[in-house]
Amino acid sequence: MRTNAPEMIPRLKALLPFGARIVSGEKKVDFLCSFLAAKPSTRRGLKRFHLFYADATEAVKTLDLDAALEQIEVELRKLVADHSRREIFVHAGVVEWHGRAIVIAGKSFTGKSSLTAAFVRAGARYFSDEFALIDAAGRVRPYPKPLSLRLDGEMAKAVDTPVEDLGGTQGKRAVEVGCILFTLYRKGSRWRPRRLTPGQTVLALLKNTIPARRRPKDALARLRSVALAAEALQGTRGEASEMVRQFLTQLDWEVRP
Repeated sequence: MRTNAPEMIPRLKALLPFGARIVSGEKKVDFLCSFLAAKPSTRRGLKRFHLFYADATEAVKTLDLDAALEQIEVELRKLVADHSRREIFVHAGVVEWHGRAIVIAGKSFTGKSSLTAAFVRAGARYFSDEFALIDAAGRVRPYPKPLSLRLDGEMAKAVDTPVEDLGGTQGKRAVEVGCILFTLYRKGSRWRPRRLTPGQTVLALLKNTIPARRRPKDALARLRSVALAAEALQGTRGEASEMVRQFLTQLDWEVRP
């Protein structure tokens, strides 16, 4: 990571993805990210943009510094998710309930963070509200970032919320997947899902899998393993708390230590 504004280094460090560490003396890197902060212009009417490049690709261009930093954080996470050599990253919220993972697949603005938060408030252990990290054994590993919750409506700015603020705890170890949910919020809806076949489940997960094109064989193998082991449900839902209450009431998983 490089920048033309040394004063921005502390703020850029705060955007680094979970698990990142600072190293020095590296002469060769896999990716070079560049943040060019807009400098004041002496010419009247000339606009200066904040720019962010992932290698040679322009990923962010905006006049708003806060908006630039918010999008840079997203781009850095996508970069890691796309090029991870260990796990397959799937857009999803994840919680653990009685020893198994509940995976809530979906991209941004589908309500997965609010549903993840509702599960945490109901007693589930938190894994992530952004990515399900599927390892070679088909288990899900934690990605412990704060929840991004829009507290004043779906179009409000997301606020980083530690899981402890919801009365929850963070998962520490990989677990098997017990259930996969594909759901969208619709005001007034009731949770009446339909079950998906393993083939339908794999196709639905592929739509949310970051490295599907870069690592198709590996991604398909891991998604198939998950789809064969877990139940998959699809349907619209109403309020998150009511859907979670109904869902957990219907679960018949054996309680595991």
